[in-house]
Amino acid sequence: MTELTIRCPDDWHLHLRDGAVMQAVLPHSASWCGRAIIMPNLVPPVTTSAMADAYRARILSAVPTGDIFTPLMVLYLTETTCPADLQKGAEAGIISAVKLYPAGATTNSDSGVRDIEKVMPVLEKMAEIGLPLLVHGEVTDSDIDIFDREAVFIERVLAPLRETLPELRIVFEHITTAQAAQFVLSGDENLAATITPHHLIINRNAILAGGIKPHYYCLPVAKRESHRLALLEAVLADTGKVFLGTDSAPHIDAAKLQPCGCAGIFNAPNTLACLAQLFENHQALDKLENFTSVYGPEFYRLPVNEAAITLQRHETAQPVLAPVETAEGPVTVFDPQMEIFWSVAEKR
Repeated sequence: MTELTIRCPDDWHLHLRDGAVMQAVLPHSASWCGRAIIMPNLVPPVTTSAMADAYRARILSAVPTGDIFTPLMVLYLTETTCPADLQKGAEAGIISAVKLYPAGATTNSDSGVRDIEKVMPVLEKMAEIGLPLLVHGEVTDSDIDIFDREAVFIERVLAPLRETLPELRIVFEHITTAQAAQFVLSGDENLAATITPHHLIINRNAILAGGIKPHYYCLPVAKRESHRLALLEAVLADTGKVFLGTDSAPHIDAAKLQPCGCAGIFNAPNTLACLAQLFENHQALDKLENFTSVYGPEFYRLPVNEAAITLQRHETAQPVLAPVETAEGPVTVFDPQMEIFWSVAEKR
């Protein structure tokens, strides 16, 4: 096969940041995806419908001429979130979901939720109107090992929430463990998950073996190889329960390469090429379209994109991409540590 054409994909978990960085990184997503769920962890976070509407306007103004790209906005859940404002934003088509960050779990999450009971009125309203809750699934207790925080979150928070409010539609975002994959696959139609390209490709050796490599550090952190294989198995099972969310999270190199470096992997420029190579390596190119372009819209109750995208397979491996330059400094692109023979040829 030298070409593959699929429905235009979507990205169901994307960080665009704001200002100069957004201006530089947005074209790399708009070049291949039709829609994206936009993460709200700015400084200050996007906590009201009016803030979401203003952020959407800034994004749309930065979309390159000729690209069709729709940002789907998300509210940052806090213990003071107003259910009425949330409902108003959803009914106006401004808000597509609400994001639960446990306080302190990841970048710019200090305003997140410390006590799930304090946001139950908001979650009940969301269940009533069918608005999805997007979950960063990690506990933040200092006594819990960082590699165990996702599994403990399932036990302490997510499983009890599902029992209390089973009608709430939940996306367990960027899952990284066999426990999370099993939990999602055994759930009902109100539970789904996103999986990133990097968690399908690397394990924790990429961060630690042979020296610390900050550009592979993200949260949730990559886990053992057995967990990577469980994620890959969940994707290739083609159940409709998991779909693409890149969690592409740009940080300028100066912020990554410091004693307390930022968590995040920037993969927007090469997500599709990496996935095409991974699926080809597992004789599963016929399943790529469902993962990237079909199952996400189905969960969000949206039509699949009418546009299509063509990928080209080259005879020789493609070079590792250079950092993306921004007005604030360069942003290093994810290196998958394997030969990539694919590239995006055309979006139409």
